[in-house]
Amino acid sequence: MSMKKISFLLSLFLSLGLYAQDSNPTPKDSIWKTGGTFSLLINQSAFNAEWQGGGTSNYSGNIVINYDINYEKDQYSWDTKILADYGITKTKEQDFYRKTSDRFEINSIVGRQFQDTNWFASALLNFKTQFDKGYEFDEDPNTGEEIREKETQFMSPAYTQIALGALWKKSNNLKVNISPLSGRMISADKEFTTTPGYEDGDFFGLDEGETTRFEFGASVNAYAKFNIMENISVENILALYSNYLEDPQNVDLDYTMNLVLKVNKYISTNLTFQAIYDDNAAKGFQVREVLGVGVNFEL
Repeated sequence: MSMKKISFLLSLFLSLGLYAQDSNPTPKDSIWKTGGTFSLLINQSAFNAEWQGGGTSNYSGNIVINYDINYEKDQYSWDTKILADYGITKTKEQDFYRKTSDRFEINSIVGRQFQDTNWFASALLNFKTQFDKGYEFDEDPNTGEEIREKETQFMSPAYTQIALGALWKKSNNLKVNISPLSGRMISADKEFTTTPGYEDGDFFGLDEGETTRFEFGASVNAYAKFNIMENISVENILALYSNYLEDPQNVDLDYTMNLVLKVNKYISTNLTFQAIYDDNAAKGFQVREVLGVGVNFEL
């Protein structure tokens, strides 16, 4: 991804957040502030044998947990966000279910404030992986049956990142962390790098027979959450990473938007959009979108 596109994305990201400011600032005398949501989205369609309008019986479900832990006292700040997202779908004609989403991520930033400014010296820890196995689906040419081949699984891949830098924090709902010193480790089970015909880099950049890949570079992590209008909120999460050691011009991008239209205390419409660019995983953008009416519970 080009630097011009990245600069535009960051400018747009900050402009949206500054326009909205912060709807829920943390009180200055508060030490700990915790909270989040649990969402369950369910969709189901069924057709009997006599139905002539076309269609296939199917069901889908998605569970989302979004939880924040914030600490603030004197010149010190510690913000942790936990994201867990898992969804499946299955039609009557399919032998296997398909995943619609699968994500587990922890993002934690510790900062010490510079005087009475919005800037902090910071240390960042980020970890992300998935819960379930991921498959590539095909059809057996001889029997016509659906077959699948495992492509990923829990902790394969797993990303662990540690970074030092500076945090600009307007509020708990608007912040950007810039880390010129950022180490990242990508790990996976050896079975994924020892398959017949494996070539270096095929599985998320790992060399043949290896279980880890180390990178050293720079990263930018941004977060902005605001209300568009009453009962409609938008959460934006952006992560950029450039590896100094190999193709630094190929910047990895991971952007997620969560839009929530609140109907009442328990019912809402939820839209999640995620775009990932990582040339070690795919030669283009990976995009997913989930839309549904769900049941929400505050944690």
